[in-house]
Amino acid sequence: KVYVACQSMLIVLVGAAPEYHIDQEESPFSRAELAKRIRFANNFTSIVTEAMCLACFLSLFGQWYLVEGEAYKVGLASSLFFAGLLIGNITFGPLSDKLGRKPVYISGLFFDVIFGYVTALAPNYDVFAVSRFFVGIVNGGMALVSFVLTQEYVGKSFWSFTGSLTNLTFAVGIAVYALLGYCVREWRYLALLSNTPGVIFFLLSFMLPESPRWLYSQGKTAEAEHVLQYIALSNGKEQLNLKLKPCAGTLRKDEPAPGILNLVKHPVLRWRTVILMYIWYVCSFVYYGLTLNAGELRGNLYLNVALYGLVEIPAFPLCMVFIEKSWCGRRRTMASFLVFAGFACMFTLFLPTNAGLFFSPTLLALCGKMMVSAAFNIVYIYTSELYPTVLRNAGLGVCSMSCRFGGILAPFVPSMKSLGPFVPFVVFGISGLSAGFLTLLLPETLNKPIAESIEDLHIPKYQVLKNKKA
Repeated sequence: KVYVACQSMLIVLVGAAPEYHIDQEESPFSRAELAKRIRFANNFTSIVTEAMCLACFLSLFGQWYLVEGEAYKVGLASSLFFAGLLIGNITFGPLSDKLGRKPVYISGLFFDVIFGYVTALAPNYDVFAVSRFFVGIVNGGMALVSFVLTQEYVGKSFWSFTGSLTNLTFAVGIAVYALLGYCVREWRYLALLSNTPGVIFFLLSFMLPESPRWLYSQGKTAEAEHVLQYIALSNGKEQLNLKLKPCAGTLRKDEPAPGILNLVKHPVLRWRTVILMYIWYVCSFVYYGLTLNAGELRGNLYLNVALYGLVEIPAFPLCMVFIEKSWCGRRRTMASFLVFAGFACMFTLFLPTNAGLFFSPTLLALCGKMMVSAAFNIVYIYTSELYPTVLRNAGLGVCSMSCRFGGILAPFVPSMKSLGPFVPFVVFGISGLSAGFLTLLLPETLNKPIAESIEDLHIPKYQVLKNKKA
């Protein structure tokens, strides 16, 4: 997740535009003379200043000059990355459900590293933008599969811990990337440095076993037993006398594997998917929207990027405290965080414009962002528990796809300030409240076993596991 965070936040520093002025701006001149007339205030480089640093080399491939009328290309490269994330989320999930978690994860990580180096060595903007699109596809898909793989390595009682820790390291990765950017000001070196850990993780990933839950759901009981024995021995346990019963939902050879259409065909999964897609959409919509509306952070660029990640860290201990309590659980905790985030936005309507620091709209918006970050963390864990193993990645992929639409729409909400200064906060507040109340329609998964097949969703033993000995 640290590597994923560096790739996700790459454009923030690599595409940063320092203050500049153009000599004799009123005079018409060709783009070839722009490098002679433009003056940048800062000493760091980015794709915006690329023509200033490597003008001789780049003149052979085309000049960048991402200023004035070409400035939109920085945002376009970012949009292409998020478009790639959307495609990766929807394609990698079903692939890993059919082919296995490990091969799809390793393949995605391999191409993520390859396209990451293409980004760093791009000779022109076109190659840079296309590489960011493909990085988005493999980065988003690989990150989704790795999350599921991490969850399926451990027992159900550890899912809240591993899920929270996984998302916590993403926030830490944002701060790590800011530190790298502070130390390395040349954008190509920064892109190379932030991509290099992917090579290490790729080599280490070959040591990982396949998901025992996926093997079991596919009827590969002997291989699942072997992986469980390997995990037990790695944990310092003695040789176990382990024998798994055949999975009730194991497919016959003449039966097709469950696909993404099963999320629509089965009524139970259909309503879960519709509600979860909206919740994921709202989490992304409110999270990125509050980031844009919490006030423009001025000052050191690298410190601002670090704070962008560190402000989320307190949300994860809150999740781990509440989601394991029997009186709260996954459902009520996530609903509470979403409702709190909604009310935090709505309360900005009642604050005077001259309110102090502790009652300012910015502080309320930041509190709302922390709460929606907590909800974002829980929805990963909660969603993975609501889908059976044979469709877990497909379900997460569809929900992640709707999440990307929320991130795409969020930047347009600030323009609603023309209707009133607090209109954007009202939009975010209503969204958070509606998603919070819809969460209460979902079943609780605390103290319940994980379904391996679609048939398990209808078996009574998978509906309650309370005050019973496993």
